[in-house]
Amino acid sequence: MIIGVPKEIKNNENRVALTPAGVAEIRKHGHTIYVQTGAGAGSGFSDAEYIQAGALLLPTLAATFEIAEMIIKVKEPIAEEYPLIRESQLLFTYFHFASSEALTHAMLERKAVCLAYETVEKTDRSLPLLIPMSEVAGRMAVQEGAKYLEKPLKGRGILLGGVPGVKPGNVLILGGGVVGTQAAKMAAGLGAHVTIMDVSLARLRYLDDIMPANVDTMMSNEYNIRELVKTSDLIVGAVLIPGAKAPHLITRDMLRTMRPGTVLVDVAVDQGGCIETCAPTTHENPTFIIDEVVHYCVANMPGAVPYTSTLALTNATLPYATQLANKGWKRACFENSELRSGLNVVHGEVVYRGVADAWGLPYSDVNQVLALEPVG
Repeated sequence: MIIGVPKEIKNNENRVALTPAGVAEIRKHGHTIYVQTGAGAGSGFSDAEYIQAGALLLPTLAATFEIAEMIIKVKEPIAEEYPLIRESQLLFTYFHFASSEALTHAMLERKAVCLAYETVEKTDRSLPLLIPMSEVAGRMAVQEGAKYLEKPLKGRGILLGGVPGVKPGNVLILGGGVVGTQAAKMAAGLGAHVTIMDVSLARLRYLDDIMPANVDTMMSNEYNIRELVKTSDLIVGAVLIPGAKAPHLITRDMLRTMRPGTVLVDVAVDQGGCIETCAPTTHENPTFIIDEVVHYCVANMPGAVPYTSTLALTNATLPYATQLANKGWKRACFENSELRSGLNVVHGEVVYRGVADAWGLPYSDVNQVLALEPVG
């Protein structure tokens, strides 16, 4: 198979979809890999390293899209990439369709095959291609939140860990999944007082067992959230519904009960956000303020630490990318239920329920669509 790895062009997105080591592994199976010149520079990987690993270089984005049967990316295509996508071309990347109607319609119009990292799902319901970036984003949420609590950045002027004789800051984490767990570990490690909320009592029991003494667990409901936001210094939104829009757990009216300079970090912003007042921002302009509350809503947080993120992502995606290359997407998805769950759009049809529901689009069962495709 001919595989293309383009340079990411989203604002301040420095990750790349494959490391040179990943290229070398796929090359062992006889596939041809074209990497756009400079694609790995932001992550610390030179063109020379890719050439040594067996890749061929192409000078432009258009050339990379034109030659490839499968495009492996990090972030969803943006508007200037839409015309480059061909009918039946396989795109393997993060899409988050439920947060962008324009992207959804563009991919339907291009009749591409869109296999989304974030909905590849194991039988135990875990999301193997989302987990590594969720781990990075969860840890970064506290790192960034702690920074924006500083007074020069319009925060409350709170040191999360406090000092002897001064109480630590209060951190509220909404969601006890991968993002929330990693955020809690980081906040607890800094010495903050942490409360982590979830709707699953079983999950709360687990977190109560593994977390240090400065982490409390609490059932997530509107009453409890309304009470805790009044005294929280940093609030991390870490709620995920795979492939669907996140629910708004913090509403606009709650902001008026928060103390000036409270910081909100919505890690779920690329899925519509779990904080009503959040809208996607960039690393260039990461924050905005509503009702004296600082909102940090960068949609590609791991892009700020691209070396770590690229290595973690390639570690996770490589086995799946290899299967797709070896077997072709139809056979690979037919034989592997994990990959099958990653299919969101196929030849102009929405085959993932959460995406169809998000935008009121017709839904086609992925098993029926695959049954109509010659597997070969």
